Amino acid sequence: MSKKKKVIVLSCMIALLAVTAVFNFILTTAPTGNDDSTVVSSANYFTQYRNERLTTRNEELLQLDAVIASATATDTEIEEALQLKVKLTEITEKELLLENLIKAYGFEDIVVIIGLDSENVNVIAKTDELTTDDAIKISTVIYEENIASPENIKIIPIS
Repeated sequence: MSKKKKVIVLSCMIALLAVTAVFNFILTTAPTGNDDSTVVSSANYFTQYRNERLTTRNEELLQLDAVIASATATDTEIEEALQLKVKLTEITEKELLLENLIKAYGFEDIVVIIGLDSENVNVIAKTDELTTDDAIKISTVIYEENIASPENIKIIPIS
Protein backbone atom coordinates (compact mmCIF):
# COMPACT_ATOMS: atom_id res chain seq x y z
CA MET A 1 0.00 0.00 0.00
CA SER A 2 1.45 3.37 -0.95
CA LYS A 3 2.10 6.12 1.54
CA LYS A 4 -0.65 8.26 -0.02
CA LYS A 5 -3.22 5.49 0.44
CA LYS A 6 -2.15 4.99 4.06
CA VAL A 7 -2.55 8.70 4.77
CA ILE A 8 -6.02 8.68 3.21
CA VAL A 9 -7.09 5.59 5.18
CA LEU A 10 -5.71 7.03 8.41
CA SER A 11 -7.45 10.36 7.76
CA CYS A 12 -10.76 8.60 7.16
CA MET A 13 -10.35 6.63 10.40
CA ILE A 14 -9.68 9.81 12.36
CA ALA A 15 -12.70 11.51 10.78
CA LEU A 16 -14.89 8.54 11.70
CA LEU A 17 -13.52 8.63 15.23
CA ALA A 18 -14.42 12.32 15.54
CA VAL A 19 -17.95 11.70 14.22
CA THR A 20 -18.35 8.81 16.67
CA ALA A 21 -17.23 11.00 19.57
CA VAL A 22 -19.73 13.71 18.60
CA PHE A 23 -22.59 11.23 18.32
CA ASN A 24 -21.57 9.63 21.61
CA PHE A 25 -21.67 13.02 23.31
CA ILE A 26 -25.02 13.93 21.76
CA LEU A 27 -26.63 10.62 22.63
CA THR A 28 -25.34 10.49 26.20
CA THR A 29 -26.45 14.04 26.98
CA ALA A 30 -29.82 13.88 25.21
CA PRO A 31 -32.89 14.44 27.40
CA THR A 32 -34.53 11.22 28.60
CA GLY A 33 -38.06 12.56 28.55
CA ASN A 34 -37.77 14.22 31.95
CA ASP A 35 -38.00 17.97 32.09
CA ASP A 36 -35.01 18.11 34.43
CA SER A 37 -31.87 19.88 33.41
CA THR A 38 -30.19 18.54 30.29
CA VAL A 39 -26.84 19.92 31.37
CA VAL A 40 -24.19 17.30 31.96
CA SER A 41 -23.15 17.27 35.60
CA SER A 42 -19.54 18.05 36.30
CA ALA A 43 -18.94 14.54 37.70
CA ASN A 44 -20.34 13.11 34.49
CA TYR A 45 -18.11 15.48 32.50
CA PHE A 46 -14.93 14.17 34.10
CA THR A 47 -15.95 10.53 33.67
CA GLN A 48 -17.04 11.09 30.09
CA TYR A 49 -13.85 12.95 29.19
CA ARG A 50 -11.65 10.22 30.66
CA ASN A 51 -13.57 7.54 28.74
CA GLU A 52 -13.29 9.46 25.48
CA ARG A 53 -9.58 10.11 26.07
CA LEU A 54 -8.96 6.42 26.78
CA THR A 55 -10.91 5.31 23.72
CA THR A 56 -9.18 7.81 21.45
CA ARG A 57 -5.70 6.94 22.72
CA ASN A 58 -6.37 3.21 22.35
CA GLU A 59 -7.54 3.69 18.77
CA GLU A 60 -4.51 5.86 17.98
CA LEU A 61 -2.20 3.20 19.42
CA LEU A 62 -3.95 0.48 17.41
CA GLN A 63 -3.49 2.51 14.24
CA LEU A 64 0.18 3.01 15.03
CA ASP A 65 0.56 -0.71 15.75
CA ALA A 66 -0.96 -1.43 12.34
CA VAL A 67 1.61 0.81 10.66
CA ILE A 68 4.44 -0.80 12.65
CA ALA A 69 3.26 -4.32 11.76
CA SER A 70 2.63 -3.48 8.11
CA ALA A 71 4.79 -5.43 5.71
CA THR A 72 4.71 -2.59 3.20
CA ALA A 73 5.65 0.21 5.61
CA THR A 74 9.00 1.86 5.04
CA ASP A 75 11.62 2.08 7.77
CA THR A 76 10.90 5.80 8.09
CA GLU A 77 7.16 5.22 8.55
CA ILE A 78 7.81 2.54 11.17
CA GLU A 79 10.25 4.78 13.03
CA GLU A 80 7.78 7.71 13.00
CA ALA A 81 4.99 5.44 14.24
CA LEU A 82 7.20 4.12 17.04
CA GLN A 83 8.20 7.64 18.08
CA LEU A 84 4.57 8.80 18.11
CA LYS A 85 3.54 5.73 20.10
CA VAL A 86 6.21 6.43 22.72
CA LYS A 87 5.20 10.11 22.86
CA LEU A 88 1.50 9.24 23.34
CA THR A 89 2.40 6.81 26.10
CA GLU A 90 4.57 9.40 27.84
CA ILE A 91 1.81 12.02 27.61
CA THR A 92 -0.73 9.59 29.07
CA GLU A 93 1.59 8.77 31.97
CA LYS A 94 2.24 12.46 32.65
CA GLU A 95 -1.48 13.29 32.58
CA LEU A 96 -2.29 10.53 35.07
CA LEU A 97 0.61 11.51 37.33
CA LEU A 98 -0.41 15.16 37.37
CA GLU A 99 -4.08 14.32 37.97
CA ASN A 100 -3.16 12.23 41.02
CA LEU A 101 -0.68 14.78 42.38
CA ILE A 102 -3.17 17.64 42.03
CA LYS A 103 -5.99 15.58 43.61
CA ALA A 104 -3.68 15.12 46.60
CA TYR A 105 -4.07 18.85 47.26
CA GLY A 106 -7.75 18.27 47.98
CA PHE A 107 -9.42 18.85 44.62
CA GLU A 108 -12.47 16.68 44.14
CA ASP A 109 -11.73 15.91 40.50
CA ILE A 110 -9.18 16.99 37.91
CA VAL A 111 -8.52 16.39 34.23
CA VAL A 112 -5.12 17.26 32.79
CA ILE A 113 -4.68 17.65 29.05
CA ILE A 114 -1.16 17.84 27.65
CA GLY A 115 -0.79 19.01 24.06
CA LEU A 116 0.76 16.59 21.60
CA ASP A 117 2.34 19.25 19.41
CA SER A 118 2.55 22.12 21.88
CA GLU A 119 3.94 22.85 25.30
CA ASN A 120 0.51 23.77 26.67
CA VAL A 121 -1.09 22.04 29.62
CA ASN A 122 -4.79 22.52 30.33
CA VAL A 123 -6.19 21.65 33.75
CA ILE A 124 -9.91 21.33 34.33
CA ALA A 125 -10.64 21.36 38.04
CA LYS A 126 -13.89 20.54 39.81
CA THR A 127 -14.14 23.34 42.33
CA ASP A 128 -16.77 25.85 43.40
CA GLU A 129 -14.21 28.63 43.50
CA LEU A 130 -10.67 28.64 42.17
CA THR A 131 -8.55 30.77 44.46
CA THR A 132 -5.17 32.23 43.63
CA ASP A 133 -3.60 29.79 46.08
CA ASP A 134 -5.26 26.87 44.28
CA ALA A 135 -3.97 28.09 40.91
CA ILE A 136 -0.47 28.46 42.35
CA LYS A 137 -0.59 24.92 43.79
CA ILE A 138 -1.64 23.46 40.44
CA SER A 139 0.93 25.46 38.47
CA THR A 140 3.67 24.54 40.92
CA VAL A 141 2.96 20.82 40.62
CA ILE A 142 3.09 21.00 36.83
CA TYR A 143 6.22 23.16 36.83
CA GLU A 144 8.06 21.00 39.38
CA GLU A 145 7.39 17.88 37.32
CA ASN A 146 9.10 19.64 34.36
CA ILE A 147 5.97 19.38 32.24
CA ALA A 148 5.38 23.05 31.39
CA SER A 149 6.30 26.55 32.42
CA PRO A 150 3.63 28.67 34.16
CA GLU A 151 2.85 30.75 31.06
CA ASN A 152 1.82 27.56 29.22
CA ILE A 153 -0.60 26.37 31.92
CA LYS A 154 -4.33 27.11 31.68
CA ILE A 155 -6.60 26.24 34.59
CA ILE A 156 -10.35 26.01 34.04
CA PRO A 157 -12.65 25.66 37.06
CA ILE A 158 -15.93 23.75 36.75
CA SER A 159 -18.41 23.62 39.61
